[in-house]
Amino acid sequence: MKKHLLLPILIIAIMLAAGCHNEKTSGTNNNNITVNPPAENRPQPAVNPAPAPTPPPADSSQQTTSTAPKRSWYFMRNSQHAAPAVSQDIQKILSDNQAKYVLPNNDHKIYLTFDCGYELGYTPTILDTLQSQQVKAAFFITGHFIQSKPELVKRMQSEGHLVCNHTFNHPDLAAVKQEKLQQEITSLENRYQELTGVPMDKYLRPPMGNYSADSLKWTQELGYTTIFWSMAWKDWDPRQQPGADFVYRHVIDNIHPGAIILMHNVSSSDTEALARIITDLKSQGYVFSQF
Repeated sequence: MKKHLLLPILIIAIMLAAGCHNEKTSGTNNNNITVNPPAENRPQPAVNPAPAPTPPPADSSQQTTSTAPKRSWYFMRNSQHAAPAVSQDIQKILSDNQAKYVLPNNDHKIYLTFDCGYELGYTPTILDTLQSQQVKAAFFITGHFIQSKPELVKRMQSEGHLVCNHTFNHPDLAAVKQEKLQQEITSLENRYQELTGVPMDKYLRPPMGNYSADSLKWTQELGYTTIFWSMAWKDWDPRQQPGADFVYRHVIDNIHPGAIILMHNVSSSDTEALARIITDLKSQGYVFSQF
């Protein structure tokens, strides 16, 4: 009789032990290294995850897909303080869709722009510098930025800067369907108007500089001008900053009339170099303007 009772008890004990083992190791690999480290130890992404996107329309088979080749923005610099060159086929695509990367002029007007995917504490200093230097800039914001830092967005608007569209979730616009592109743009502009009471400025910068002829066309159909850039450097990774001296030298060496300068608001190097850049470019006769 005792033998008959011991057998089921032994089976139950083995099952319980197995269940505890699985729960204990579900977050580790076979080498006992945590698969999902604590959030504070994870590398900072290029753009923080935004809130969950709005679900697409139920019948996605009816959405328009781009058939145009996917492209990534690039240009060829020179040492003559002239606008960088792009190929003739790209010039045509830009012209056909009213997209810009320079704004040629004879008045030494230049344009300062910031991409704002998320906040690391530098944007208030950037705004302070612009205010003290009496310079207006264009800020391209995402859904994550407006959701997490609404007070900074309102400050940008109240101090006379352009507040522009960088999409809600920062997707590759060359890889999405037309309805998704429209959703990304209009959901952000609607949120901006709810927050500030005024319409968003109708300029869009494609995330990562990725685009196609179709994405530019669809953007234009929404009333937006696509804005690329004629000057940039690797400043978007807060863990690998080039330093304020590098940023200053790069701008001074490559400046040209009509320049659209791209900076990122998460860059300590850009923030530290900004006042010196503005002061010295003004002394050279450059005028900071808006689109």
